[in-house]
Amino acid sequence: MDLWRNKEFSICTNKDYLDINVIHSYLSEEAYWSKGIPMENVKKSIKNSSLCFGVYKGEVGQEGSVQIGFARVISDFSSFAYLCDVFILPNFQKQGLAKWLMDIMINHQELTSVRRFMLATKDAHSLYVKYGFEPINNPEFFMQLVRKQPYQE
Repeated sequence: MDLWRNKEFSICTNKDYLDINVIHSYLSEEAYWSKGIPMENVKKSIKNSSLCFGVYKGEVGQEGSVQIGFARVISDFSSFAYLCDVFILPNFQKQGLAKWLMDIMINHQELTSVRRFMLATKDAHSLYVKYGFEPINNPEFFMQLVRKQPYQE
């Protein structure tokens, strides 16, 4: 388990400390990319992700600690990594926590030698460019399969 502390906040990679209800609530109700996502999909995505980073107010695992942010990385730890589901709850934004989280993820020992690190964002380009992310070279090489509204029946 990796653990980082910064004043009254902590970040941890131990999935056992994640508050699935907080994560599901944000992803299903507030995040533009996953509105309506079922709880089971959130649980499955966390279980099958290479690394999950929980951001906490207080010392993770200690009484009174609450989860206030999250990010996960899907990776083979060698040639490819995909960053997704990054958020800091609204009441804790504008405190540098997203930047701190990005610093930790980009410099994580398992991810520093990954050849291609990707993400998708509609509105946070200015955050990610500070960490070396840039528009895709040769976007014509990339393809995708997007299932429209996969969480609605």
